[in-house]
Amino acid sequence: MANVAPLLLRNIRLPDGRQSDLLAVDGRIERIAPDIEKPDGCIGVDGAGALALPGMVDGHLHVDKTLFGDPWTPHPAEPDRESRIRVERELRHRYTRSVEERALGLVRHAAALGTCAMRTHVDIDTEIGLANLHAVLGVRERTRHLVEMQIVAFPQSGVVRSPGLAELLDAAIGDGADLIGGIDPIGFDGDLAGQFDILFGIAKRRGVGLDVHLHDSGPTGLRELGALANRTKAAGMQGRVTASHAFCLGACRAVALQRMGDLLAEAGVSVVTHGGGASPVPPVKALRALGVMIFAGNDNIRDAWSPYGDGDMLERAMLTAWRSGFRTDDDLAVAFDLVSGAGAAALSLSDHGIVEGGRADFFTVPAETVAQAVVDRPIRSLVVKAGRVVARDGAPVVG
Repeated sequence: MANVAPLLLRNIRLPDGRQSDLLAVDGRIERIAPDIEKPDGCIGVDGAGALALPGMVDGHLHVDKTLFGDPWTPHPAEPDRESRIRVERELRHRYTRSVEERALGLVRHAAALGTCAMRTHVDIDTEIGLANLHAVLGVRERTRHLVEMQIVAFPQSGVVRSPGLAELLDAAIGDGADLIGGIDPIGFDGDLAGQFDILFGIAKRRGVGLDVHLHDSGPTGLRELGALANRTKAAGMQGRVTASHAFCLGACRAVALQRMGDLLAEAGVSVVTHGGGASPVPPVKALRALGVMIFAGNDNIRDAWSPYGDGDMLERAMLTAWRSGFRTDDDLAVAFDLVSGAGAAALSLSDHGIVEGGRADFFTVPAETVAQAVVDRPIRSLVVKAGRVVARDGAPVVG
């Protein structure tokens, strides 16, 4: 970040337990060592012995849908997808604040909780066209100093079943979206080959990645996931495709999991989970052991799909750990990696982590270990983005 003074953070605890100072210059961590001499013109901050952790990455959310910051809205939808989509369409006409206002509030709040990057899905459909995308593009521009944002053009209402949607998805990439999205090609669209023909066609032509919602369970979900992996290999798009949710992996037998895990790893298809309360959670450690990139996101935050959440990825790490039966410190460290290092890798964010030469994106908490931070979810004492303090004690200090 231009014109930001060097930052010397004294008296912090590193994730490996060492006490140290940290010097950030020009948005990078220049030095990590005890008793660093303060350079001229440097801003000095006392870390008060707090634990410093690398910035968190929200790998899947929907900032355009959120009602965060509005008066409490009772959750009106039934559990099925069709009901939630229908109710969401009805609510669009009753919102008192614009998409940009609501999304901006959520992004700023998430940044104050230690999120340094995110991938948000934004609704594209024939009713609203690209309006939500343009609103979120505005939010991205206004919050570049707080977070790095990737935007997925998300066909919430289906692809094949929505004439004209393919053209809108293509236009969304032209207007600034980073990836093409999809949704349940069998269970929702009723045409596996047809939806993937459209999605991969646009992605290849535009040179962008894919992030496809796969809610379907059982054999249907496994069929969709296998087709996604095989299409990825055939298109030469290894490392550029994500399966969001992949609930089918959380309830399949060991033999099927092994076969699908091997296929996903070979195809370089990553999996993002939100550790949801009512849905099967993909087995995190088993998939990692098979070489599958798995990371985490908040998904819906106080909207027509869910009344829960405030954008806190440390809470998401705890919930995913709880759903996964994690108890040991090593397991809880894996849960934190889902919302930090693994997410950064999946979003191709280089030099992530508290290391010399790495990005100066980190936060501090009053905790002794990573495991305690996940369990306690303490207040974020400091949040630093690109070497600049952007939040203290959970509240933003820059807009």
